[in-house]
Amino acid sequence: MHEGSRILTLDNGFHLFTRTVGQGDVNLLCVHGGPGGTHEEFENFAEGLKVQRVRVSMYDQLGSFYSDQPDYTRPDNQRLLSLDYYLAELEEVRQKLNLDHFYLLGHSWGGVLAQEYALKYPGHLKGLIVMSMIDNIAEYIANINRLRTETLTPTEVDYMNHVEQEERFADPKYQELVDVLNRHFVSRHPKNHPGHLVSTTATPVYNHFQGNNEFVMVGTLVGWDRRKDLHNITIPTLLTFGDHDTMPLDAARRMRDTLPHARLVLTPDGGHVHSIDNPKAFFQTLGEFIEDVELRKF
Repeated sequence: MHEGSRILTLDNGFHLFTRTVGQGDVNLLCVHGGPGGTHEEFENFAEGLKVQRVRVSMYDQLGSFYSDQPDYTRPDNQRLLSLDYYLAELEEVRQKLNLDHFYLLGHSWGGVLAQEYALKYPGHLKGLIVMSMIDNIAEYIANINRLRTETLTPTEVDYMNHVEQEERFADPKYQELVDVLNRHFVSRHPKNHPGHLVSTTATPVYNHFQGNNEFVMVGTLVGWDRRKDLHNITIPTLLTFGDHDTMPLDAARRMRDTLPHARLVLTPDGGHVHSIDNPKAFFQTLGEFIEDVELRKF
């Protein structure tokens, strides 16, 4: 397998940035969150899994910072903004990277894709890691509304609701309140995150699927629900969440009990991006899971 960075040309003519790092016989493919995030959240994974000798592949999905960014205002590109497209893209990336019998990790939105992939293409997978994502959106929406109510004052919640109704998302006070919520439940240690001089979020993709921020879920993913199908994922599965996640941990526990072969671990002092908030604890969890599956001790 090609080591380092590589540009893949998809069958549709678009180009994706991919990167493979690490030495070993165990292959892990990581799917970033957002939607519209980047592969950069996985750059330290090979180092974190060095003991397990894991080779880590990652990529920027179409529209994301290092890959092609289509003009989504064009009618012929609207078809690219669908869950089916990104699932097919994931399978094409797997094929072009020559991966099989591999571990698939999906974070947040990537966790949606990972669950969909495990349901459609289970024969290619050795193990599944669902990171900070549950199996439906309805419980997530209820949880982020609860977190907002418990964290902010009634006046602040009313202010946010009013701004959202008027779609004045650039309002400075509103953004301050979003920052408060982000520091509690999304990124508890933002200093650990890689920095850029400009935003790297693919805003058109994020707005289409999610909404304006992590606490406003109004995008096309609203109706996504795999609760009735989850039991069909029979491969070894790790569910990993931050103990201060935006995702409802009761739903995570239900998923653990529903999946035939699952382990649930909460990362201490971790939010929605707990691999960056507390990498030492996260990589211990992930490394132990991979070791146990490889040794058939899971």
